[in-house]
Amino acid sequence: MRLRDLVHPSRVLLIAVGIAMLAAGCRSHRADDAKSGPEVIYARAQKAIRNSSYGEAIKQLEALQSRFPFSEPARQSQLDLIYAYYKNREVDPAIDAADTFIRENPTNARVDYAYYMKGLVYFERQANWLERKFNVDLSQRPPINARKSFEAFQQLIEKYPHSEYVYDSRQRMIFLRNRLADFELHVALYYMRRGAYVGAINRAKYCVENYDGAPAVKGSLKVLVDAYRNLKMTDLAANAERVYADNYPNSSKDISGRKHWWSFL
Repeated sequence: MRLRDLVHPSRVLLIAVGIAMLAAGCRSHRADDAKSGPEVIYARAQKAIRNSSYGEAIKQLEALQSRFPFSEPARQSQLDLIYAYYKNREVDPAIDAADTFIRENPTNARVDYAYYMKGLVYFERQANWLERKFNVDLSQRPPINARKSFEAFQQLIEKYPHSEYVYDSRQRMIFLRNRLADFELHVALYYMRRGAYVGAINRAKYCVENYDGAPAVKGSLKVLVDAYRNLKMTDLAANAERVYADNYPNSSKDISGRKHWWSFL
């Protein structure tokens, strides 16, 4: 028995009609999309953002900017696109969109938001979700994204000191500053373990001079004490000891010289 003998002709007709209606509906939907004005497309994008459908929002916003680049909704959508890229974890497009907005709209009332989002994207790019979940120590990793994030937040604060994003930016900068200091100390200790004392001094001095107040400054001062001692630079070693004792009076024994504390790190 053949397959066509098992299928009733009326069922075949219903299937054919259904396919035709579906095709007609798709053509109609595409036609509606093609006729949609910028306000309609922007409304769809806003709805997608509210529903956390960021991929769909990006599709609508990109279409809006492509088809109606000089419309008011297209100008409004530039900041929405930065946010949608950020929420959709599309890092490079988010940064490019922020840079484009800053470059093309230097006097815009909301350019501070573009700086903030740029800093935020770089801030969250420091570690992936798995590293964040297990609290991976990032101090040994070159802080490229941390430095870029710090710079973006710093520009925001310097250019727009009254922005609503200043407070959050400052809090993040404190974290980033400590992160940058930790890396300088890590490199200084690396040089100490290999006997490269001049290199260790340079990195430790940079940490002390540029990240005053960061937890890593204490370790950097200890590096200076030991490095100067190993180089037989007694005057500089004594000066580093005094600075250390003045700032950490209860930890003077840590620089007593009885052992190389850094060799165990």
